Amino acid sequence: MMIEVIGIAAIAIFALLGALHIYWLLGGKVGINSAIPEIDGEAAFAPPMWATAAVPLGLFSCAWLVAALLEFLPSPVGSAILRPVAYLLAAVFALRAIGDFNLVGFTKRQRGSRFARLDTLLYSPLCLVLAVAVLAVAWAVDG
Repeated sequence: MMIEVIGIAAIAIFALLGALHIYWLLGGKVGINSAIPEIDGEAAFAPPMWATAAVPLGLFSCAWLVAALLEFLPSPVGSAILRPVAYLLAAVFALRAIGDFNLVGFTKRQRGSRFARLDTLLYSPLCLVLAVAVLAVAWAVDG
């Protein structure tokens, strides 16, 4: 079924992104300079360790949510609770894609950095794709 393919793709992307963030948490350097917005060539912020640790937990939770909606993994709650959470998650990723009108998303004003280029070409479109995928899975499951 097509919705399962969409769900599996979303699960894989969430899991891969979670693994990438764990790699960075453990000190990995590849790609880290392209992951933080810049202002005038300087990182806009330095994420604290707790935030770096929270991101993969969130991403793995996103993967679990999609897997639970598709009944690939067990859940202590039913789709009546999972679906609204998935709709909220889809909204969060859609809002990330749209951006903050400054540093991230399609509406960003800071455009000259490596992060900004990757955000336009990869990060924001990926967030939009994930939003649509999660929305499609949530919509397709029985509620």
